[in-house]
Amino acid sequence: MARTTAPAAADAASTARTGRQTASDLAFLARAMKAPALLDAAERLAERAQAESWTHTEYLVACLQREVSARDSHGGEGRIRAAHFPAIKTIEELDVTHLRGLTRQQLSHLGTLDFIAGKENVVFLGPPGTGKTHLATGLAVRACQAGHRVAFATAAQWVDRLAAAHHSGRLQDELVKLGRYPLIVIDEVGYIPFEAEAANLFFQLISNRYERASVIVTSNKPFGRWGEVFGDETVAAAMIDRLVHHAEVHSLKGESYRMRGRELGRSSTTTTDNN
Repeated sequence: MARTTAPAAADAASTARTGRQTASDLAFLARAMKAPALLDAAERLAERAQAESWTHTEYLVACLQREVSARDSHGGEGRIRAAHFPAIKTIEELDVTHLRGLTRQQLSHLGTLDFIAGKENVVFLGPPGTGKTHLATGLAVRACQAGHRVAFATAAQWVDRLAAAHHSGRLQDELVKLGRYPLIVIDEVGYIPFEAEAANLFFQLISNRYERASVIVTSNKPFGRWGEVFGDETVAAAMIDRLVHHAEVHSLKGESYRMRGRELGRSSTTTTDNN
């Protein structure tokens, strides 16, 4: 009896040692590849693979899919942080019933991000509070989640950034760097008038991206008043020409989201009859 059980016990011990060594090797390789989700998936999927008689290839694909999904999720979060949004807003959070000037179908089309693939632009015009920044941010957040690098800033912030680069003699380097972003968002064009140098820098930013990469622009001024913003009708016209040549332009209307339900001119201490 001893002669028949000893080899079996030895085989079991050998198998156990092999299993431990395999687990150790897998942990080491996962750390070397910086793939923690792969290690977790390999452990969790092993029993299922055995129970369902997966092939080695099917098991490998399932493990790699978990790692890719995890990286996409974490990468999206990193790209969102790097974009420097003033606040995170999504398309799903938008109250579409309040939108005026943009249909559900148009919003759905923008949400496909085809404009980024086509190196086209999106422009939202309209009074304050009509959803322009929310739309721009929501599309940009979705772009981050889809794997695109994004940079967000107000028009004034973009001009400050470019002016700093210009004064230090690295404007072209900065424009080249920004050109590597598939999408930038320029928020609040028109809230602050630009002087000649600022207008020229802004023109260079738009011109440098023309047919090369996408821009989302929001403005409270119709194009007919951009000459006031940039202090020069010719510069404004040249900028608008490049911006809208390959672009979807949406003019939003209606009352401000932020002012809905408020009665302007009344004291905040006014009480109402609950009866």
